[in-house]
Amino acid sequence: VFTRNCNSAECLTEKQIYAAYRDPTTFGNLKPPKEVIEAVQESVASQLYNGYAPSTGYQKAREAVAEYSSNELVKVDPKDVILCSGCSCALDLCITALAREGQNILIPRPGFSIYRTLAEGLGITVKTYNLRPELGWEIDLDDLKEQIDESTAAIVINNPSNPCGSVFSRDHVLDILDIAARYYVPIIADEIYEHMVFPGRTFHSLASLSTEVPILSCSGLTKRFLVPGWRMGWIIIHDRQNVLEAEIRKGLHCLSQRIIGSNTIVQGALPTILRKTPQKFFDDVISTLHSHSKLAYNCILKIPGLKPIMPDGAMYMMVYIDLSCFPEFNSDLEFVQRLLMEESVFCLPGQCFDYRSYMRLVITVPSDMLEEACQRIQEFCERHHYKTAESRNGFVNEIPY
Repeated sequence: VFTRNCNSAECLTEKQIYAAYRDPTTFGNLKPPKEVIEAVQESVASQLYNGYAPSTGYQKAREAVAEYSSNELVKVDPKDVILCSGCSCALDLCITALAREGQNILIPRPGFSIYRTLAEGLGITVKTYNLRPELGWEIDLDDLKEQIDESTAAIVINNPSNPCGSVFSRDHVLDILDIAARYYVPIIADEIYEHMVFPGRTFHSLASLSTEVPILSCSGLTKRFLVPGWRMGWIIIHDRQNVLEAEIRKGLHCLSQRIIGSNTIVQGALPTILRKTPQKFFDDVISTLHSHSKLAYNCILKIPGLKPIMPDGAMYMMVYIDLSCFPEFNSDLEFVQRLLMEESVFCLPGQCFDYRSYMRLVITVPSDMLEEACQRIQEFCERHHYKTAESRNGFVNEIPY
């Protein structure tokens, strides 16, 4: 993300900086379809949704989410749906309900920073399991097993992934579920990017492949429908063996009362949004993001000292920074800070995701701006690249796979 007509970090607005974080709407090139806008307009005009709703959501809205989230492999009952103020709120409720102070949850590395923030704020210990860049950011299953102990309350699985843009295969999802079942650990499934996968890949929800493992699936309108500010998310309780029935379900219902329910205007529009958004809208968004990812990948691949990892979905791309090629910089943070100062290109350092020597690109930027941003990154790298490509110890560093 960058500004076109300046060469100073001071030119970046707060909104543009936030765009580098996770907002797909900042530059106006990705917009919700007219059917979604009209549904909200009708909800407002009806004046039926100006008051408080039940804390878990209106029945019709929950029925719409249940229908939207059901398929031939899994049938969702409206009673298993809890509407929340965005997916982040859904994650908060799930972590709070499943874990307590002194216990731990497992989160991916690299991974979205909010998992740690939410857990540690409650006195819950966070342990990380590694993802493997050489395998398209699949989970290191041996490492995942090693992190589980008697105090592990839940495993957070993010698929498709922020920041990696990875999409797990069916076999890999089954391997993950096998570990969770073997060690009797429930899963919090962050699936906010569900269905946002590029051609040739398929999204397999965790709940669609298991009847044994208790799964709290978190999603919402935010990313797929391009309306993050509307704050509409949900939890779906998948507990076919009634392992969580007595305590956790009650806890989630009680916790939902803390936020006094989610946005009622959007709830009123939710049945229409979920049932009448045309497939062409989703296809066009995916086509745009896939095209942008290929553009960015092909540009970055030519830049000395950088190695992009092609995403399979979502809105992001991780890029390895071979710091031995840039001896001026001691870390990915220093690299992106100087990139911002000199070229007004803002990427998030890997440190934000507990993964050093990387940076994350956002691929929602308009293609002309994305192309110019890549050109600026190339000029920056060529200017700072250590021409002999030797490390300070005299050896060339390989990408740490």
